[in-house]
Amino acid sequence: MKLIKNYQLKNLKISLIVLVLAISTIGILVVGSAKPSYQGKQIMGVILGVIAMLIVALIDYNWLLNFSWIMYAINVGLLVLVKLIGKEVNGAQRWIDLKVISVQPSDLTKIFMIIFFAKFLMDHEEDLNEPKNIIKAILLILPSLVLIVVQPNLSNTICVAALFCTLMFIGGLSYKFIRNVLLIAVPLVVIFLMIAVQPNQKLLKPYQQKRILSWLEPDKYADQEAYQQINSLMAIGSGQATGKGLNNKGTASVKNGNFISEPQTDFIFAIIGEELGFVGCCITIILLLLIVIQCIIIGTKAQNLAGQIICGGIAALIGIQTFINISVATRIFPNTGIPLPFVSYGLTSLVTFFIGIGLVLNVGLQPKKY
Repeated sequence: MKLIKNYQLKNLKISLIVLVLAISTIGILVVGSAKPSYQGKQIMGVILGVIAMLIVALIDYNWLLNFSWIMYAINVGLLVLVKLIGKEVNGAQRWIDLKVISVQPSDLTKIFMIIFFAKFLMDHEEDLNEPKNIIKAILLILPSLVLIVVQPNLSNTICVAALFCTLMFIGGLSYKFIRNVLLIAVPLVVIFLMIAVQPNQKLLKPYQQKRILSWLEPDKYADQEAYQQINSLMAIGSGQATGKGLNNKGTASVKNGNFISEPQTDFIFAIIGEELGFVGCCITIILLLLIVIQCIIIGTKAQNLAGQIICGGIAALIGIQTFINISVATRIFPNTGIPLPFVSYGLTSLVTFFIGIGLVLNVGLQPKKY
């Protein structure tokens, strides 16, 4: 099996590349408006991401599947390394400091897991629903989930868990099993939330509990944990139809008035809403939705199950993170930090998504032969 095949240019999905470049351009503009000093780094991240995307797009994904266990080991190794020598920021130990840049391995976990489970699920295409194989899959994802949640990084833990469930569904997990899991999981989530809001509970750290309480009772925590989400909603609403314009100097804006900490990352959607208005919000959501749809369409034409899982996994990852990020900015979900794909500032996250698109492009370069 060759590393690089003789691809036909007609199979390259130019439309997907254009969509990704368009949303990345919006990201450069709004990050530059939120924090001008970060715009140069965001441009560098997009350039590195495009290079990585094009390189990965040329590498045969079937060849990559041969190294799935190596990727699994690297992933677990990096997550362990974070716990041993990781840099602590705001009480969380999530980054490995490489002096020039800081890398967040939990972002890389998502790509490693998509490739690993693409291979695993293809190997178990005929017997996935046997209990031993379902248990095996759960045991394989558990180390990553545990190592991410202890950082602590609950948002990425939820994201990886949701991604794993999606991969299993695409891989052929039976509807009956999914139904039974939901019948158990939904009541457990309700019970968990009921316990989590009680005094002296041991399930969550104090700051995590306060985030849930501030989500349930925003008025009570308006000057504390709910402060950012309330201001985010106000910012989005204040932008009205077309926004106040990029790089505006109004002291009442969320970025100029310091009403939201780190607006270039978790609350970048608030900047979009305030400065580009309802139109800008719609354009951002539509672009991300079109990218997800393109990935799914490419997956339907993949030559094997692994290709379908890779495309479906990347589509799910983009969709899940978009949904969580915007839900937090609009107070649908409790405050939890996770970047908006291709838009939020963050080199590891940005390059990771470009690598994911590169994988999808490679699947598209090798369509099923009818």
